[in-house]
Amino acid sequence: MLCSTLGMASRPARPNPENCSRDELRTAALATPTRASYDRMMAIQMLLANVSVEQVAAAYRKLDRTIRNWIRRFNERGIDGLIEGKSPGAPRKISQEQCPQYRQLVEQPQQAGEQHWTARKFHGYLREVHQLEVGYSTVVRWLHEQGFRLKVPQPWPDRQDETLREAFRERLRDWLEDEETDLWYLDEMGVEGDPRPRRRWAQKGSKPRVTKNGEHMRMNVCGMVCPRTGQFYALEFTHSDSEVFQRFLEEANQDVTLDRARNLLICDNASWHKRKSTDWSAFEPVFLPPYLPDLNPIERLWLILKAEWFCDFVAKTRENLIQRLDEALNWLINRREDNQRTCSIGKII
Repeated sequence: MLCSTLGMASRPARPNPENCSRDELRTAALATPTRASYDRMMAIQMLLANVSVEQVAAAYRKLDRTIRNWIRRFNERGIDGLIEGKSPGAPRKISQEQCPQYRQLVEQPQQAGEQHWTARKFHGYLREVHQLEVGYSTVVRWLHEQGFRLKVPQPWPDRQDETLREAFRERLRDWLEDEETDLWYLDEMGVEGDPRPRRRWAQKGSKPRVTKNGEHMRMNVCGMVCPRTGQFYALEFTHSDSEVFQRFLEEANQDVTLDRARNLLICDNASWHKRKSTDWSAFEPVFLPPYLPDLNPIERLWLILKAEWFCDFVAKTRENLIQRLDEALNWLINRREDNQRTCSIGKII
C-alpha cells in the first residue's frame, strides 16, 4: 500500500480537464492583456493535449516545478488561477501618513523659510531636513498625484479693499434685477508686434525657438462688451489719452445697438476716463473700485484674444500688426454666444 502511494505521488500532476475545454483556454489566452497569462493558458492547453510536463517546461524555458505550480493553480481556480495578478511593486517612498504634512509644506512654503518651491528645491529639502531617501522623479510624480501643477502666478494688487469689493458686487446684483438697465464693461489693451513667448509642451531635451526681432511696434485697443448679449465693440488706436477716449465714445454711441433705456459703462480709474468734460452721451459711467481688475470681465476677452491670435505671432511691419489685430477683433465681434459665457457676471457675484 505504501509503495502504491509513493508511486502515485511521484507521477507528474495533470490539469483537470473538467475545469474548461482547450477551446475555452485558447479564447481566454487571446483575450488576456499580459504575456505571462497567455503563456500559462497555452501551456495548460498543451498539457490537456497530453504533452508531458517536461516538454512544456522545455518549450517555455521554465522549470518543471513552475509548470506543476501552474497546473495546481489551474486545478484550484480554473482559468482565473492563471491570470497574472497586479504586482504590488516596491513600497511607497512617501507614505500616506506623510502626505498631509508634505502637502501643507508645498502650500505654505513659509513654514520652511521659503517663498516658493521648485520641484528640485522641495526634493532637496525632503532629503536634507526630513532625511527622506527619495529620488527627484518620485517627488515630481508625488506632486502630480497630489494635484499640484506648475502655474505662473497672476499679479494681484495688495491694496484691495474687500469692503469696497463687496459693496460693488451688491450694486451689481441690484442692477441685474433691473430689466431696464444694461451693463457694459470697458477697458483698453495693448498688443505688441513682437510679443513675449508663451509656455508650451515640448520634448525633453529639445530647445523650442520662436522669432524675436526686438521690434517695438505696439497698437492699443479700446473695447467694450455687454455680458448679457455678448455684443462686443472696439476701435484701434496708437495710444490712449482723453481725446482718443472721447473719439471712441462718439463712435460707440453711433455704432452700438442699445436695447435698454439705461446703459451703465463700467470702467477702471484711468485718468482719461475721468475728465470732467467727457461726453458720455447714451452711456452712464460707473467706476470700478481701485485695484480690482478681476471685477471687469472684458479682461478675460483680452486674454483669449492674445492666446488665440498673438501667440508666437511676430509682425514685420506695423501694417502686419494692424491686419492681424483687425482679424482678431472681428473674430471677437462674431463670437457673441461665447462672449456671453466668457464674460458672465455670475463669475463675479
